[in-house]
Amino acid sequence: MAAAIDFYFDFSSPYGYLAATKVDALAARHGRTVAWRPMLLGVAFKTTGGQPLPMVPLKGDYSRHDFIRSARFHGIPYRQPTTFPISGVTPTRAFYWQQGSDPAKEVALAQALLRAYFTEDVNISSVDGVLAVAATLGIDADALTAGINDPAIKDRTRAEVEAAIARGVFGSPFMVVDGEPFWGMDRLDQMERWLATGGF
Repeated sequence: MAAAIDFYFDFSSPYGYLAATKVDALAARHGRTVAWRPMLLGVAFKTTGGQPLPMVPLKGDYSRHDFIRSARFHGIPYRQPTTFPISGVTPTRAFYWQQGSDPAKEVALAQALLRAYFTEDVNISSVDGVLAVAATLGIDADALTAGINDPAIKDRTRAEVEAAIARGVFGSPFMVVDGEPFWGMDRLDQMERWLATGGF
């Protein structure tokens, strides 16, 4: 069995959202699965000295335009969130709690949270926003609330983010195929050829 593709993303990343709609099907075409690994760009920025795209002069204006254009190009629903960027801490904790509680729903939860933020303008940085989305999947609100606030889940989230950065992850989306890193939505085509050919 070929190794899973590691898919790192931040819940506040438009390009992470766009890639999240495609990565599973791409992997399946090549007999692979995907290990979804949410991380926190804010922590990575402390290492790289980076900052959110909207806060970068010139680049911010371009990126806001490109988010919408890229979504149109790929035929993916997109609505620029009113509050952007947001902290991904709460949805990331929710994901890792779900992974430990019922992993069959972890990807569905991640996808639903991304859709809610980038198509319905739901502020998923709040516990209430996450709970509203999770409820559509039949996830128990009390259990999820306890999970988000569980010190063990907080530690798990911190450890996952630290492990991602130690592995060289600095952006969203960031995919790793058999040790080969690919950063950005615009690298999906390269990644697909890599999978098809065994490297180039």
